[in-house]
Amino acid sequence: MSTVVALETSDVRFPTSLLLDGSDAMNPDPDYSAAYLRILTDSDDGLVGHGFVFTIGRGNDVQVAAIEALTDHLLGKNVEDLLDNMGETWRSLVGDSQLRWLGPEKGVMHMAIGAVINALWDLKAKRAGLPLWQLLGRMTPEELVELVDFRYLTDAMTREDALAILKRAQSGRAEREVSLLQTGYPAYTTTPGWLGYSDEKLVRLATEAVNDGFRMIKLKVGGDLEDDIRRMRIARETVGPDIRIGTDANQRWGVAEAIEWMSHLTEFDVAWIEEPTSPDDILGHAAIARGVAPIPVATGEHMQNRIMFKQFLQADALQVLQIDATRVAGVNENIAILLLAAHFGVPVCPHAGGVGLCEAVQHLSMFDFVAVSGSMEGRVIEYVDHLHEHFVTPTDVRQGAYWPPLVPGAGTEMLEQSRIQYGREARQVRESGSGSRESDSVSQGSREPGSVFREPARVPRG
Repeated sequence: MSTVVALETSDVRFPTSLLLDGSDAMNPDPDYSAAYLRILTDSDDGLVGHGFVFTIGRGNDVQVAAIEALTDHLLGKNVEDLLDNMGETWRSLVGDSQLRWLGPEKGVMHMAIGAVINALWDLKAKRAGLPLWQLLGRMTPEELVELVDFRYLTDAMTREDALAILKRAQSGRAEREVSLLQTGYPAYTTTPGWLGYSDEKLVRLATEAVNDGFRMIKLKVGGDLEDDIRRMRIARETVGPDIRIGTDANQRWGVAEAIEWMSHLTEFDVAWIEEPTSPDDILGHAAIARGVAPIPVATGEHMQNRIMFKQFLQADALQVLQIDATRVAGVNENIAILLLAAHFGVPVCPHAGGVGLCEAVQHLSMFDFVAVSGSMEGRVIEYVDHLHEHFVTPTDVRQGAYWPPLVPGAGTEMLEQSRIQYGREARQVRESGSGSRESDSVSQGSREPGSVFREPARVPRG
């Protein structure tokens, strides 16, 4: 038996705005950042759970504070109880009667819960000696449905519906796992398409993408119509007629504007239009979907919870569903969303890039292929070639595909040196012998995070 003895948070920020990496019509100067969490226990195995929330700079400290507000749910708790009952653990965090008022089930608190849940899954997968996608893919249908909170979903999908989906996919699981290991999971790349890049850089990166085996690239749009037409023409001439080109407006337009704008881009055989308007506007997305058809609407990276995904699907307001590893409340809620997508027959093409999102979300897509949808048809995982070198298990993307990670864990562990070098501060909260909690902070580069604290008898490193 082991106990949670400490939480360590870090405010980690990378200066990606210097080269306009990540720039789009709504976010011209993002600094890719992570509100980072490590869950430490007194177990002899020395394993640590790692999780984070992705942000783009300012406000990352607010997200760190939200994670720290959850310490009472973890410190001193039995680790085995938490990990063996991940459905109940999720419900206890999301259902906190006072913190819930700050949402409910949305915003920085909900994402903070996602960081905690993902860190616990990272720890659970490490203890099992499996990468997360394999751990989930080998759970029974009954075990998987116990992870999902079906409250607010049953008008669209019941527990019995979800169980039937998982039972249908049980046949062929082992074969799909082998196939995944042999062929990888299809990827597309947004690397050529940032709005701040020059035409020359667009051509160079698009050419490299095709040479690297990608069958789809994505361009940011929405800044200036004539500029978009020119850039789309350049991209299409560069990659040829057989490579798909997606577009992403990052919530730039109103409904009528989106329909009008996209009418000028149809000649370029657009694979999809992503986030054409506010991520909260379900009826607006539905109107856009009708207005731009047959171009599919793709969205989801800023969708706040499983309830919104349910309503988007019910309204036929999206034709490509985009989960995000850190926007909703972690692995459990993303499993619910994958089940909803399978129930409605809609392909899932995750949002990635950022800090560690590629490393994290690949596990969910691979689990979906093995144990939920059983299909890769019409499905690709986004890939952006940024910041992978800062992770213990960086993505392996080659020949236009994600190759399955085999290292135990959820892929969310950042290198210690990167946390220190790019961390604005590190905080550690742990139980003392008297049951009180101590906390402090250390400035960037001054010392190892958390080293100002008295060490209990057994606190694992790494």
